[in-house]
Amino acid sequence: MAKVNTNQEAINEILERGVVKVFPDKKNLLDKLKSGRRLRLYCGFDPSAPSLHIGHAIQLNKLAQFQALGHEVIFLIGGFTGMIGDPTDKQATRQKLSRQQVKDNAKSFKKQAGAYIDFSGSNPVKVEDNSRWQDKLSFIDLVELSSNFTVQQMIQRDMFQDRLKNNKPIFLHEFLYPLAQAYDSVALDVDLEVGGNDQLFNMMAGRDLMKALGKKDKSVMTLQLLTDASGAKMGKTTGNALFLDAEAKNIYGAVMSWPDETIAPAFELATKVAWSEVKAIAKTLKQGKVNPRDLKMRLAYELTVLVHGKVAAQVAEDGFRQAFQQRQAPSDLPKIKADNLLEALAQYFGAKRSKGELRRLIDQGGVSINEVKNHDQMASLKAGDIIKAGKKDWFKIG
Repeated sequence: MAKVNTNQEAINEILERGVVKVFPDKKNLLDKLKSGRRLRLYCGFDPSAPSLHIGHAIQLNKLAQFQALGHEVIFLIGGFTGMIGDPTDKQATRQKLSRQQVKDNAKSFKKQAGAYIDFSGSNPVKVEDNSRWQDKLSFIDLVELSSNFTVQQMIQRDMFQDRLKNNKPIFLHEFLYPLAQAYDSVALDVDLEVGGNDQLFNMMAGRDLMKALGKKDKSVMTLQLLTDASGAKMGKTTGNALFLDAEAKNIYGAVMSWPDETIAPAFELATKVAWSEVKAIAKTLKQGKVNPRDLKMRLAYELTVLVHGKVAAQVAEDGFRQAFQQRQAPSDLPKIKADNLLEALAQYFGAKRSKGELRRLIDQGGVSINEVKNHDQMASLKAGDIIKAGKKDWFKIG
């Protein structure tokens, strides 16, 4: 069993870096961390898509900090909850997934998460799948568990209130999602759950259920979300997610396309740069003592290193300098065979972007053919045409 480190500086970083709120309060968790007792904690990841993204990286980074201090960390795959679909922030019912779809989506999760947390060594992160216990619950179990919550508790969620106002349906399986997530805390018997600030309701449901069942007073830690210039969180729903299985050059290019406002938060939330240096970066940015572009290149490099290593990150940086600073297309463009622009974009992006998103990108002037903006979704293409989509994606018709 790993020895628990009670270093005050490291504990302070855990409680400060990227943290929005701790329940019941920070002092409660501080006392637990200072006691030297090994805490058991988890964060859940629903495989609603085949790739983890930058929002997940924020949570993984926090798990890594706990792992470094010797605590027992669980990487929970939502093999059951992923089929339901978390209704958080959703204005319409999510499409349900089959068990096979969820399994397929989760195949690479461990590899992607390995950029941040360690699944080997003296204190390896444990992998669990909540279908292992959720599948075993009977209907009477469900009724008994649901008796610990009221309809009023569940219906108060903002997204449900919005749907009621707009006369949109709320299906019962969505209604029960917080209960399913709450039961994960009971089954794992954890001391702490970590998650994004948008997951507060679901995580508090787990805290309430553990107390109701006489288990323990589970702590809850909510983390900041990385948002774009409009304040929308960067993720799959908003179409601006940075996926952790993307190629090195695409990760680097994506970060370089972020607004300057994301630089300091991204250093804090998603990198392993020392906490003292992160605070210094934020200060110099605020004082205007540094060119934001230079820090953004450092950020792009740090995030690319985490996923692909230093060699690939350097190649990506060199490619960026050539492609964007010298306004030249990369020499190693991927080749796509397609007759029209929309079809070419659909092939290039695959499942990562819907055709609706691609149509909007074209309509808004975000796509060029041979350096000329094009608004025609069905524009004919010929071999040798160079397509640029957004600020970071290039490919060639071949």
